[in-house]
Amino acid sequence: MVAGGKQAFGERLVNLFLTHPKVIVVGADHVTSNQFHGVRTALRGKAIVCMGKNTMMRRVLRKNMEKFPQVEAILPYLEGNVGLIFTKEDPVDIRTIMTEKRVEAPARAGSIAPVDVFIPPMNTGLEPTQTSFFQAVGIPTKIARGAIEIISEVHLVKKGDKVTASQAALLQKLKIMPFAYALELLSVFDAGVVYGAEVLDLDDDVLGQHFQEAANAIAGLSLAIHHPTVASVPHLLISGYLNLIHISLATDYTIDGAKEIREYLADPSKFAVAAAPAAATSAAPAAAAAAPEPEEESDDDMGLGLFD
Repeated sequence: MVAGGKQAFGERLVNLFLTHPKVIVVGADHVTSNQFHGVRTALRGKAIVCMGKNTMMRRVLRKNMEKFPQVEAILPYLEGNVGLIFTKEDPVDIRTIMTEKRVEAPARAGSIAPVDVFIPPMNTGLEPTQTSFFQAVGIPTKIARGAIEIISEVHLVKKGDKVTASQAALLQKLKIMPFAYALELLSVFDAGVVYGAEVLDLDDDVLGQHFQEAANAIAGLSLAIHHPTVASVPHLLISGYLNLIHISLATDYTIDGAKEIREYLADPSKFAVAAAPAAATSAAPAAAAAAPEPEEESDDDMGLGLFD
């Protein structure tokens, strides 16, 4: 890139950072130029894709640190084959568009398998003379109707393993394209904070659960150290109210909450009276189930015909 091009790139990069509150770091391994074109087209009006040398992007950002010092947090993420997507939209929507542009790809020798690769039982249609390809990778076969047939499912490549030349050649002969590649969302820079892609998978239910757990922890800690907080005040009020009831019952001083308890303590028979409706309610379904069904009315007119 010539000097003029570098300057133009730097100015554009700075302008993008100044005009877009969210920056998404994406991995671009195995993504073809046609895929990039498709992603750019799909994101038009929603986001801008910026690809450049990491050293150049880091140099531009460090040089303009005074304009936006918070971008220092993103510098460590500019490593490897990555790019930047600038947007004002929800990163979840941007990730969805990138995923939709996923393209199937063959297994190439030397590449790292992003997923497990299985070969199902099948008639390959290949001539018996090509049995050596299957023997090289330990796949059991037989000859059926003049073609090689795979007897049982085979776990050919494990996720994270390097694809060998024999495995790549076999998959190519079977016309199996086991991998699919797309721009991968790695992290999001938002208002000076960088968080990983896993944060985008947190829905409202999960966030609500985490919030409740945190509130419970704060309330428990606050109660333990006798320090009032928003989370612990309701518990303190309830505890204080119960203490007042206890004091009222132990003394002659009466409060509204203790009146009914005093009446029960003064006349224990009220416990039986209060329990009677509940017992009757629970016994009603059983009684209804045990009650005999009424006999059907007789069709006999007792000798008095209506139309005689």
